[in-house]
Amino acid sequence: MPQIWMTYDELATLSGCSAAEARVQALHLSLDRRKSRDGNTRVKLNPALMARFFETIRETEFDLDHAIAALRETHRQMSGVLTADPASLTRGVA
Repeated sequence: MPQIWMTYDELATLSGCSAAEARVQALHLSLDRRKSRDGNTRVKLNPALMARFFETIRETEFDLDHAIAALRETHRQMSGVLTADPASLTRGVA
């Protein structure tokens, strides 16, 4: 199971509240908290908050599903058998 850790500011953005309210929310939900090397405290999202986070990613202007499909198509094309263009085989022939 993936883990997503967010600062209180990031959690506040996700929840649509202030950082102080996000801190209270984290305490109320008993989310795991850790002090990071950069000095910021981060909280581990629970499954409900992770679902909300993933939903916000899907709702962004960038079409994630389209990008994934394009990457798969590019991979399919690149991993397929290369075929020579018949016109290139006659190049230099008079």
